[in-house]
Amino acid sequence: QVQLVESGGGLAQPGGSLRLSCAASGNIFVLDAAAWYRQAPGKQRELVAKWTSDGNRNYADSVKGRFTISINHNNNTAHLQMSSLKPEDTAVYICNIEAVDQNSWPQPRPYWGQGTQVTVSS
Repeated sequence: QVQLVESGGGLAQPGGSLRLSCAASGNIFVLDAAAWYRQAPGKQRELVAKWTSDGNRNYADSVKGRFTISINHNNNTAHLQMSSLKPEDTAVYICNIEAVDQNSWPQPRPYWGQGTQVTVSS
C-alpha cells in the first residue's frame, strides 16, 4: 500500500512563494505520474500541474509561469514550487500519484494525499 504525506502549505502574502511536498512511501516500483489539484470553497476541484514519466509537464493556464512541478526520484517525492502567489490561489492543494507498486504490478494505481491548505492574504 502506498501512502502520501503532504507538507508545505500555510499562509503567504500576495507575491510570495510556497513549496509543497508530497512524499510517497511503500513498495513503489515506478512513479508513472504525479499531479497537484486544488479545491477552493464552493468551487470544483481543478488540475493545477501534472508530470508524467515521459517527461511532460502540464499546467493550468492560471498558474503557468508561476508554478513548477518537480519530482525527486530518489525518495519518490513530488514538489510544487509556487511563486508570485495571488489571493485566488487560496485553496486546499491535493497531491495525486500514479504508481506501480507491489500490489498493483504491472499496472499503475492512483493514490491521493490528504490535502494541505494554502492561503494567500495580506
